Amino acid sequence: MTIQPTTHGSRALTLTELLVVICLVAVVAFLLLPALAAAKAKHSRMNCVNYLKQFALASRIWEADNGDKYPMQLAVTNDVMIKLISNGNAYVLWQTMSNELGTPKILLCPEDKKRTEAVSFTDNFSDANISYFLNLDASDAYPQMILSGDDNLAVNGVRVRPGILNLSTNASVAWTKERHGGAGNIALSDGSVQTTTTLALQSALVNTGTATNRLVIP
Repeated sequence: MTIQPTTHGSRALTLTELLVVICLVAVVAFLLLPALAAAKAKHSRMNCVNYLKQFALASRIWEADNGDKYPMQLAVTNDVMIKLISNGNAYVLWQTMSNELGTPKILLCPEDKKRTEAVSFTDNFSDANISYFLNLDASDAYPQMILSGDDNLAVNGVRVRPGILNLSTNASVAWTKERHGGAGNIALSDGSVQTTTTLALQSALVNTGTATNRLVIP
């Protein structure tokens, strides 16, 4: 008797089965994408916080070596510096601290899509490489004063422009929605960094103890 060998070939998916698989993959992707986007946003926000902490530390080191004054405090007594800052060349303040900062990378918020990362403090470094404002009136004598923070601010619904912004404590200031989901990060003179809502930002301005804060907007 001759025994016929049997073969076990693989069966191809039918069109219906293929469509079911595609639908399942699409559903899984739909469920996972928001979580992945949220995780990415959180990571970017934490990087921004870390950059501001590094900046705050560098500012305190610079201050200790320069008569207990921040670069901004020295700038207000220098007419040439103030003119540069007022005319859209705020980068000179950060350039002053280049040794303490080490790298210009920490001056760019990861959520800032309008600016680019600088290679060095000398190679075409400009306001286009900076995402943060500086407070000309900041002093470590007032630990709760705002030292720096995200510059995506609007006053009375209008996006702030480069230069010096005289911001009163009762001004209608708010974070724009282009970064951190409508929130923002601020560094205080004591070296701490906070993620704040618009209301928390307004409260922080009141806590500075001065009627007006002069913010340098790059």
